Amino acid sequence: MAKSIVKQKSYDFALQIIKLCTRLRESKHFEISSQLVRSGTSIGANVEEALAGQSRKDFFAKMCIASKEARETNYWLRLIKDAGIFDKQESQELIGASEELIKILTSIVKTGSDNSSNA
Repeated sequence: MAKSIVKQKSYDFALQIIKLCTRLRESKHFEISSQLVRSGTSIGANVEEALAGQSRKDFFAKMCIASKEARETNYWLRLIKDAGIFDKQESQELIGASEELIKILTSIVKTGSDNSSNA
């Protein structure tokens, strides 16, 4: 079976988010940490579910949710950066990783949308 790039990237990203959220909690940013850990880890969870989808429609629905979660995560990361909560360089690296996931997931979702309209 071919290795899923989006599966590995979303998993690695979730690990980075968990580490960041641990630091957010240590610095008493509980609310933003809770939001970020939920959306940031949900990306990979939805990708995993998609890969076990019962149908193409199920696969693309889960990938669509993963894409939305990636966008929400990107929002929280931008807020963290612009609020100066953590080092801008570190924040920008995570924003870049989230943007890469958004591009991959958007491409997957768009492919599914294009294929379903041609059917």
